[in-house]
Amino acid sequence: MTRMVNCPVLKREAEGLEAPPHPGELGQRVYENVSAEAWTQWLERLVAIINENGINTADPESIETIEKHMVGFLFGEGDMGDLPAGFTPNRKK
Repeated sequence: MTRMVNCPVLKREAEGLEAPPHPGELGQRVYENVSAEAWTQWLERLVAIINENGINTADPESIETIEKHMVGFLFGEGDMGDLPAGFTPNRKK
């Protein structure tokens, strides 16, 4: 049976993740609350955040920044999570 969650991103009930997608308490919180669809949206946003801000995912300070963006995007908490200022997606011609 599919596990359903009341997703804060989609603002509706949706299919949950199969396992915590991130380590620690934050990963468990995401697993318990965020849908698989919203997690995919977060991963797309994460690519933009990493590329636009030149984030090094091996740097502990960068991981902290990523987690702040994650909480902002997924739970609407804090002042991070939006697309980087001035971000314009590449459009295929």
